[in-house]
Amino acid sequence: MSQRVLVTGAAGFIGFSTARKLLARGDAVVGFDSVNDYYDPRLKRARLAELDRLAAGSGCDWRFVEADLADRPALDRVFSEASFDRVIHLAAQAGVRHSLTHPESYVSSNLVGFANMLEVCRNAKVPHLTFASSSSVYGANRKVPFSEHDGVDHPIQLYAATKRSNELMAHAYSHLFQLPVTGLRFFTVYGPWGRPDMAYYSFAEKILAGQPIALFNHGRHSRDFTFIDDIVEGVVRASDRIAPADPGFDPVRPDPATSSAPFRIFNIGNGRPVELKHYVEVLEEALGKKAVIELKPMQIGDIEDTLADVSAIEAELGYRPTTTVEEGIAAFAEWFFAYRRRLAG
Repeated sequence: MSQRVLVTGAAGFIGFSTARKLLARGDAVVGFDSVNDYYDPRLKRARLAELDRLAAGSGCDWRFVEADLADRPALDRVFSEASFDRVIHLAAQAGVRHSLTHPESYVSSNLVGFANMLEVCRNAKVPHLTFASSSSVYGANRKVPFSEHDGVDHPIQLYAATKRSNELMAHAYSHLFQLPVTGLRFFTVYGPWGRPDMAYYSFAEKILAGQPIALFNHGRHSRDFTFIDDIVEGVVRASDRIAPADPGFDPVRPDPATSSAPFRIFNIGNGRPVELKHYVEVLEEALGKKAVIELKPMQIGDIEDTLADVSAIEAELGYRPTTTVEEGIAAFAEWFFAYRRRLAG
């Protein structure tokens, strides 16, 4: 049966891709986004135009609301105009580096905005809220692969701290008000329609322009690069399955990933780490041009290696990522060249 779904961050990379998949399967979707200028709003508008085109061509029920999560009356109006079977909350102020210089935007979007979302979902008795967390919550933890069952009490930048705060806030609402909530820790998402502030996108721009790219930690970082289609498959599967309480939850030895409340945390990753140097080699091949590389030491706030333990989401939701880095980067490059032509023309 089709559902009515609110997708926040619908002009963003993952939000747009999630809304597109929901529309393609026949769901009614309301998108919500402030369309801010953290990166070029033309890309955000192009994503929204693509959703408009898809909805017009298929007759899907699609509506977009341009507003800020910190604007509680705007959120209240959205919930007064429609009831939702699911809420997928993907809006947030993203970016690790940006959080070092603009902490106030993370407080407004990721803390105040998320508190507003929890309140409206509670009041509207939404059957299930799914929200975006991040692999950055693992912070100073060096045990890999990262497991949802591990502690995450040592974030190393404000962005990660706000995402961990979201998980704690969500659990409190789930416990107090029996609001079913699932949090998803994303691992280095990439692909077509991606964010220009992400490394692979900025690398592509610089490689084609003949400008040097900086590989921090001398390119020895490894990342669990996860293709956007695999991420979205996990998001939709998680949203469809309402988070249950864990009947085996032990309050003496509490599991961070589950609860006696209807609350669940999942990693969504690829489960296969790729060294940054190799990732750049694949990007060079797809772009048809060699990079000018500058090797630099570790940046403050960076996690050295990431690798997701995805056994829980595989076992419970049947999630299995299928896209190799070579396939994913080729798909990104094809879109990237087409989008550049669109901007130039």
